[in-house]
Amino acid sequence: MTSIHRMPARAGVGLRLPHIEEAVATRPSVGWLEIHPENFLANPHATELLQELAGRYPISVHTVGLSVGSVGGIDRAHLKRVRALIDRVDPVLVSGHLAWSTHGAEYLNDLLPLPFDKETLQLVARHLQEVQDGLGRPYLLENPSSYVGFAGSTMTEVQFLNELVDQTGCQLLCDVSNVYLSAYNMGYDAHAYIDGLPAEAITEFHLGGFTPEDDAATPGGTVLIDTHASEIASPAWDLYAYALGRFGLKPTLIEWDNDIPAFTTLLDQAATADAVAAKTLEPEARRVAAR
Repeated sequence: MTSIHRMPARAGVGLRLPHIEEAVATRPSVGWLEIHPENFLANPHATELLQELAGRYPISVHTVGLSVGSVGGIDRAHLKRVRALIDRVDPVLVSGHLAWSTHGAEYLNDLLPLPFDKETLQLVARHLQEVQDGLGRPYLLENPSSYVGFAGSTMTEVQFLNELVDQTGCQLLCDVSNVYLSAYNMGYDAHAYIDGLPAEAITEFHLGGFTPEDDAATPGGTVLIDTHASEIASPAWDLYAYALGRFGLKPTLIEWDNDIPAFTTLLDQAATADAVAAKTLEPEARRVAAR
């Protein structure tokens, strides 16, 4: 199946269930919409509304339950359910996380970290291929939000992602807010991280809000938590401008999953992303990047 839409190189918003009827009724001026398929698999009415929107907007599907990092393998029943929804909606992009979230038959409802070594690299590469075969289309991997590292890691996160791209030819979703958050939490340079990513593999950006909390491990310290419960912070916008300069104009998604505000707030954040892109990139560069 080939999508009737082409993903525009401008900002879209995450479509959550509280906003879906409003989106159908108002037809907002926004570049595209992204959904989590897990919110729709057991909701026939929402799926009908989603199909209606898919006739008007490019759709991106962002999975949270496929768990390409789980040692126990991909849940093939869930993969088939996601494939069935994808076949109905025909999204332009499909993506998920570099993380694990299942153990045996248990789904842990979290995106848990991986050690960056050759064994994990082979595991993720194998599961990524299985997911792409099962979905019948490319599957973008998103860089994680990090709070801890593994002493046994033999690569940095950037080295791991480069190796994964080299071995599989996969594409990457660069979550700019995750880069800023992880760099803050883990003590590395966010700009150097952006510089180290394989530019030819970057297909999409994400931007989401984070929440500062007291760091129990460091008295007086602060840790940033990837809550997706607030507006995009100023330093994340600055890093987004830097990423635009490095990778060019890409479809950019505004994520907001908790303490969900009025739909117009998400649309305003998308408009801000478009304004940052317009200010950062010269008109000719934007025209070339959008071809």
